[in-house]
Amino acid sequence: MYSLSVVVPVYNEEGNVAELHREIKEICVQKQYDYEIIFIDDGSTDRTAEICRELRPLKFIRLRRNSGQTAAMDAGIKAATKDFIVTMDGDRQNDPADIPVMLDYLLAHEYDMVSGWRKDRKDTFMKRFVSRGANMLRYLLVHDGIHDSGCSLKIYRKECFKGINLYGEQHRFIPAILKIKGFTVGEVVVHHRPRTSGRTKYNWKRTFKGFVDMISVWFWNKYATRPLHLLGGLGILFMLLGGGCGIWSVALFCMGYKMSRNIIPPILTVFFMIMGVLMFVFGLMAEILIKIYFGVHVDKSYSIKETWVNEE
Repeated sequence: MYSLSVVVPVYNEEGNVAELHREIKEICVQKQYDYEIIFIDDGSTDRTAEICRELRPLKFIRLRRNSGQTAAMDAGIKAATKDFIVTMDGDRQNDPADIPVMLDYLLAHEYDMVSGWRKDRKDTFMKRFVSRGANMLRYLLVHDGIHDSGCSLKIYRKECFKGINLYGEQHRFIPAILKIKGFTVGEVVVHHRPRTSGRTKYNWKRTFKGFVDMISVWFWNKYATRPLHLLGGLGILFMLLGGGCGIWSVALFCMGYKMSRNIIPPILTVFFMIMGVLMFVFGLMAEILIKIYFGVHVDKSYSIKETWVNEE
């Protein structure tokens, strides 16, 4: 018997939580899984929490304020107790019936994680357009081998999240983060259903934050353990440019040019030399901070208001 923790962040989804809970419970009972359903209320202002109190079985986590989908997902993952963790959206666009397919695929190929691929998306044109652009950037920067990393429907072995804290919009880049740590990642086509209740929570702000987090993942992948290679390298490059400008200045002086009439070369010399020294020093400081990061506990970006469990 396989044991599953189904983790679902919800925010103002009063029209979806009851039916989504029913669908998850139905498929888990049908497949005879040892399961738990975890809903994380990300500071909802509607009747979401009130409705969830009537659902059984359910582990319900309520955050003190709206902290974002990634923070809510992190709280749910940390509360999970089963061998496999399934994450999905609370808007019912992900289909719980895909969970057995993803679990079988993970076990058959011995993956540590399997991500859903919404090959036939039921979203608006603009949302699909923005998502496709983000996927292209993600392919160029992090290259995690996943077609649709933004799909929340994923299944993981529990050990994937040992020592990992999610923040920002990083739930989109979990495959890349896990690949960096050496876990194996697969992908399988899943269903995607049109939204039937509530409003989408995606906007340009989340797109911008996602791009910034993508840069963070790229940096972490390339230079997390050696930031001096990047910043120190840039520092040396700037100092070489400063040296070149210095030679240029001396040559002009020897040729009889007055510096008052050719002030650009010496200004560039000073600028590049200062920038070079600063970048190299920043690289050394980053090296020290990285060592501190790996040696101490990382604080969470959210605060849990209450947690309760409704037994079957």
